[in-house]
Amino acid sequence: MLPAYPSSFEGTGRSVTGNPSGQEPAPASWEPPKFDTSVPVSARVWNYLLGGKDNFAVDREMADQALRVFPPMADIARTDRAFLGRAVRYLAGEAGVRQFLDIGTGLPTLDNTHEVAQRVAPASRVVYVDNDPMVLLHAQALLTSTPPGVTAYIEADLREPDTIVAKAAATLDFTRPVAITLLGILHFIGDEDEAYRVVDRLLDAVPPGSYLAVTHATLDPSLGGETAAEANAEANQMWNEQAAVPITPRSRQQVARFFRGLEMVEPGLVSMSQWRPEPNPWGEPRAVLGFGGIGRKPG
Repeated sequence: MLPAYPSSFEGTGRSVTGNPSGQEPAPASWEPPKFDTSVPVSARVWNYLLGGKDNFAVDREMADQALRVFPPMADIARTDRAFLGRAVRYLAGEAGVRQFLDIGTGLPTLDNTHEVAQRVAPASRVVYVDNDPMVLLHAQALLTSTPPGVTAYIEADLREPDTIVAKAAATLDFTRPVAITLLGILHFIGDEDEAYRVVDRLLDAVPPGSYLAVTHATLDPSLGGETAAEANAEANQMWNEQAAVPITPRSRQQVARFFRGLEMVEPGLVSMSQWRPEPNPWGEPRAVLGFGGIGRKPG
């Protein structure tokens, strides 16, 4: 996720080609990254909400406080993760994309981007980007690949898109379509102009036929009603008072701006839970307070 921390990890990126174990030895001079356990951090809180164990007491306390105020927070975490699976399956399948740039990776869990993509298209190439020290520590779990696919990890900050593109070019061919995934990450850039600049720069770097997938926090009452939006706003305020990096929810119109100039994939920008949901006997899932959508760069 976004918080920038110093790290002694040597090198700017590591990759594995067709190595199911992904067990590369660390450099001899490598030292474990240091963690700030005095404040909650988004990747660790999200991990806790998803049932993971890679978190600290401060993260669990923050999440539990938020859940008491806004119980659907856990549903939002699970829905965001489920969106990743559906989006990547669509991109690797129906859309035919074979290259993925996953920025704001978060901690590894079930069905990471490369696992979903390579089940559909084994030759998929996936580059993960994050700079959270906990994610860095667990990067080996992401550096696994089925032949003939490739996975790579880059330590970089979303707010430096040129650096990301330059490093990702060691693995991805930017003359061919790339799917950029920015899931649950753009709301950690508070400055609206900067957030749009970052996305515009990333889209400038990829050719026509590329895709952008986004999920984003919102307080839009059309997704769940006024009461839920007010409770979420209270939980959001609690987070911003305690966390390392604040969250900036955005309106439908503000989130739609990230897709300016793109052709929206049906059903457009909707609640994350309602973007191409899996068939089920209960009908369409209820909306959650988070937008999700995919757009295609035309041409």
